[in-house]
Amino acid sequence: MRARSCKGKEKYPHLFSPLRIGNIRMKNRIIAAPTSPSMITAEGHFTPEMTAYLEEKAMGGAAVVTYGEAIVHSATGKSHNKQLQLDSFGVKQGMAQTARAIHNAGAYANIQLSHGGKYGGLTSVGGDQDKCDTAYGPSHEITPVGEVQEMPREMILEIVESYKKSAKLCRDCGFDMVQVHAAHGWLFSQFLSPVFNQRKDEFGGSLENRARFLLMALDAVREGAGPDFPIEIRLSGDDLTENGLGLEDCVKVAQMADDKVDLINVSCGNHEDPDMFCRTHPSAFYPRGVNVYLAAEIKKHVKTPVACVGSLNDPAQMEEIIASGQADVVEIGRALLADPYLPDKALHGCAEDITPCLRCYECFGETGKSETVKCSVNPTMGQQLPEKYPRQAPKRSKRVLIVGGGPAGMQAAVTAAKRGHKVTLAERGERLGGNLYAAGAPFFKKDIADFCEVMKKRVEKSGAEIILNTEVTPEWITEFDPDALIIAIGSREIKPLIKGLDRENVVMAAEAELHPEKLGRRVVIMGGGLVGTEAAVSFAHEGKECAVIEMKDAVASDANSFYRGGLMPEVEQAAKLYVNTTVKEVLEDGVLCEREGETFKVEADTVVCALGYRAPYAEVDALGGTVDETYIIGDCTNVGLIYHAVNQAYYTAMRL
Repeated sequence: MRARSCKGKEKYPHLFSPLRIGNIRMKNRIIAAPTSPSMITAEGHFTPEMTAYLEEKAMGGAAVVTYGEAIVHSATGKSHNKQLQLDSFGVKQGMAQTARAIHNAGAYANIQLSHGGKYGGLTSVGGDQDKCDTAYGPSHEITPVGEVQEMPREMILEIVESYKKSAKLCRDCGFDMVQVHAAHGWLFSQFLSPVFNQRKDEFGGSLENRARFLLMALDAVREGAGPDFPIEIRLSGDDLTENGLGLEDCVKVAQMADDKVDLINVSCGNHEDPDMFCRTHPSAFYPRGVNVYLAAEIKKHVKTPVACVGSLNDPAQMEEIIASGQADVVEIGRALLADPYLPDKALHGCAEDITPCLRCYECFGETGKSETVKCSVNPTMGQQLPEKYPRQAPKRSKRVLIVGGGPAGMQAAVTAAKRGHKVTLAERGERLGGNLYAAGAPFFKKDIADFCEVMKKRVEKSGAEIILNTEVTPEWITEFDPDALIIAIGSREIKPLIKGLDRENVVMAAEAELHPEKLGRRVVIMGGGLVGTEAAVSFAHEGKECAVIEMKDAVASDANSFYRGGLMPEVEQAAKLYVNTTVKEVLEDGVLCEREGETFKVEADTVVCALGYRAPYAEVDALGGTVDETYIIGDCTNVGLIYHAVNQAYYTAMRL
């Protein structure tokens, strides 16, 4: 019976079946997709933080863990400010230590060989400093961010040789396989593209010629790595541009590489195209697995196993993809930041406890801001190194009272209970979740709704006592007499002193999201922040005619650039936008506005107030005066993102 103790193998038999590629035998069909947060030294070496980040993915049960975008020719190919540079003196030690850490945690170590092509010398996403001296691409071109020189033939041959050396280096340092990056608009993708490649020599013209550089590099990698060493290639299944490579041409490229590689990973789009970024890394506006069809089509035409990508998060969907023959392997990126233990949870029948990725791009945004990584729903993401060292157990078990059952309160309850404290969670509403319900109500925010349900189940299983429908007062706390008090009462919607805001045609944003049936056909949304713009997309989906009024010169200006890139096309389709505009009065049939000294009316049946949230400081201060050991977390300390609530809650509870 013990040999068949993993429930996940019964539920997901194809997902947890082994697969041999080259000289390795994958224990399941899950690969941690190539990711490359900037936890790299200025010299281009692994840091201990980067090693620990990759190690945890192996601990979580993925069969293979891949580091992304290691640069093979740093003099010309660095596409980001800080990347692993395989030709940097001293790089070997960190690579060897990282490979060992991945092995010791139970996975094979993979590394992606990359070259930015023209973006090595141009300002790019994540690459605005320490650029290469000259930008080399397939052909000469003038771009808005600089001039690109045609890559000389001698340089092409030099870069081919660098792929050979890099493959040998990776093998010597203990890596079990390599992935050649030929997608997302980088070097080989540029040469394959009929848009960027206008060469007249043997590397331009026909598709066969445009693929020559890539095929030479694959042969060089094979020479450097050896005959049985697994080589993976990442290809686009479609450039998704009018004149770029379409699916038919991408199939032909895959066929050209078929005899040279052991695994074909199919992605799409262009990392450096703002319109494509949120399809290459699918946003919440796309269904899970949106890019799988590309892998499924290529799989029909090759004999090599095929891997797919596309914001996959659900083991049941992964099982269906493999069982139906759409792909042989699933590669998971952001979902393993939200929950590195996704594979292990699925294997042991705990899929309902998988923390869902919100597809909010906070991980990408943080890498750009601080050269670290974080996750909205995983407070230990990016903190793997300090988390490896055990904390001192609490000196005694405390009676902990948590006031407020939103994301901060729930996370604090789960963490404190796990620490051995006796936890009571009091919530004034009829259910746990707080503002997550309104945030998760739009059709494209199912990820947040799923996160809410996961957290509720964790609280229930934690052993914490849950008290609902209770308005906690200072007197109530005094009578309860806890050892420690955590205040997590959230924030309140702002309702400013605007004339007419008390009219019956005004609905607050949270109420509008939860009850769109209360809205008329024409809706004016006051406030063009994240709440207002997402509301416009949501209401338009319900058939409403929307307008957004914003005082600033742009809407959604508080969103990180990656999420905003996916949001704005949806907002622009959903609503008429009035920026630099102030609401002077709410009328019976709309709002009276002022812009640049001009007064005008925007007609509406319903006015939605989405002017943000404010922390209830007076209420917090009243509650906080009752217990000596008091902590304040989440929106009631400062209004922020889900990340701030979850992060503060976890580390506060860990101090108890």
